[in-house]
Amino acid sequence: MLISKMAAEGGGKEMNEIKTQFTTREGVYKLLTHSEYSRPNRVPFNSQGSNPVKVSFVNVNDQSGNGDRICFNVGRELYFYIYKGVRKAADLSKPIDKRIYKGTQPTCHDFNHLTATAESVSLLVGFSAGQVQLIDPIKKETSKLFNEERLIDKSRVTCVKWVPGSESLFLVSHASGNMYLYNVEHTCGTTAPHYQLLKQGENYSVHTCKSKSTRNPLLKWTVGEGALHEFAFSPDGKFLACVSQDGFLRVFNFDAVELHGTMKSYFGGLLCVCWSPDGKYIVAGGEDDLVTVWSFLDCRVIARGHGHKSWVSVVAFDHYTTSVEESDPMEFSGSDEDFQDQMIHFGRDRANSTQSRLSKRNSTDSRPVSVTYRFGSVGQDTQLCLWDLTEDILFPHLPLSRTRTHTNVMNATSPPAGATIITNTSSNATNGNDSGANTPGINSLSTALPRSNSLPHSASTTATANSTNKAGGIGSGIMDTAIATGVSKFATLSLHDRKERHHEKDHKRNHSMGHINSKSSDKLNLLTKTKTDPAKTLGTLLCPRMEDVPLLEPLICKKIAHERLTVLIFLEDCLVTACQEGFICTWARPGKVGLLSSQNQASSPSGTVV
Repeated sequence: MLISKMAAEGGGKEMNEIKTQFTTREGVYKLLTHSEYSRPNRVPFNSQGSNPVKVSFVNVNDQSGNGDRICFNVGRELYFYIYKGVRKAADLSKPIDKRIYKGTQPTCHDFNHLTATAESVSLLVGFSAGQVQLIDPIKKETSKLFNEERLIDKSRVTCVKWVPGSESLFLVSHASGNMYLYNVEHTCGTTAPHYQLLKQGENYSVHTCKSKSTRNPLLKWTVGEGALHEFAFSPDGKFLACVSQDGFLRVFNFDAVELHGTMKSYFGGLLCVCWSPDGKYIVAGGEDDLVTVWSFLDCRVIARGHGHKSWVSVVAFDHYTTSVEESDPMEFSGSDEDFQDQMIHFGRDRANSTQSRLSKRNSTDSRPVSVTYRFGSVGQDTQLCLWDLTEDILFPHLPLSRTRTHTNVMNATSPPAGATIITNTSSNATNGNDSGANTPGINSLSTALPRSNSLPHSASTTATANSTNKAGGIGSGIMDTAIATGVSKFATLSLHDRKERHHEKDHKRNHSMGHINSKSSDKLNLLTKTKTDPAKTLGTLLCPRMEDVPLLEPLICKKIAHERLTVLIFLEDCLVTACQEGFICTWARPGKVGLLSSQNQASSPSGTVV
């Protein structure tokens, strides 16, 4: 195996070692080598010039209790298997369905979870030449082909999704920057569609299809400039977040067809987007190598995360590790096991529970709520990063908000519960400077402190932080000098001063923060010449400067593949990643290794312990 070969070579090769397990506060995540899905021959796919490998899951609720199904595309091929996850080894010799396409390649796909049964599933597949196919991989029937003659759009399909709660409506985005709403019941017509303007706004327009009888597409959205890379519906299905090559995140009220808010990348295009389980936060990633956290309620950037060394290709929230506490501040009087049990219990809170608990923060008489959102990202640097979005970032206006720091995973001596150590970085001196802009936060660095440093929690205040909070200068004198904690200073300069400073402190937008190669730099160079001048957005609400918002450190940042990563999906028992070579990997959550543990230990002695 390549891993053992690399380990044997040694001598400066450690950086290239692929990790097969990693540790977080919950415990150890382990790669299940027997649960790897790929093409049946297991030969690495030559991915040059090919579309990204993507993965879709559906549960068909069959009687056997093994209702999970997986679909993935590799090159010209599309596979549909029973997904056995952490329970049993993958049997690649028996795909339920396999398709090979000529002249076009699958680029993305999505199952309709509403209509899925053991006898039938509706799977949408988008293609590189612009078509969209509706297939049933169980019945093996090719139902319908949309945009077959490419009269609607000739560019590559970048994202396809069923509209939440609908059995027939689906949305398709293209590299042209257009999005189309289709109904599976309607035809696409034999002529190019004629459109009529329905609504227009800043850098977007929506048209209806003008025809005597109802035909597809029902709506055409033109959003931003350049390719529309990905879109995601909010958990309640009412809002739509889109990310484009022009570097903008745009959030729309889907039914009202209205723009809710926007955000601009630090530089380059935005490639991926996802919503928090309660719909309050959006994370986007892209060509600036950053993950950017945007508040849906406040319509502003609240944090950025820097851990990747190249473009971020996927961001995803982990619904199962997002924890919510309703009690007083957690006192660590119990054992480590008690704490782990508590965390496991919190981790099971699903999205609706999280939402109801979070809403309690809006009432002043309720007990404090403590919340941690977990999300992950994978990138072209072959690395997986996990991030915790904690309340010191979410609610920096609380005078005594606890700062949960990220303990260094390499600290072998720290207990499993160590990642939720409390540090007294919060301050009462929040009336220092009045800054008339967004609320700053605290940069939590990797610091482990004794548990006794937990602070009492302040009374709850509203979650919708007013953007004019007086939390400017946080006094550094009250910081424990032993703690290397950076405080994000808030820019109180006028716009004129900022423009003058901009030339002195240029952030080299033509070079990635993670030192990406020169070819990528050339692409970014071209991007700065678009209509929206990055120099005009930098330092504004659309795109705050790096020093103006908290910078998150990743909990873990591990190289887990040889080729760029294209998939990250969080499931209840595991998380799933995939790389451009066509290998879909299953990582068992702590304590979920199950039946495969003995086999794994016997067969993979070369696993790198982190």
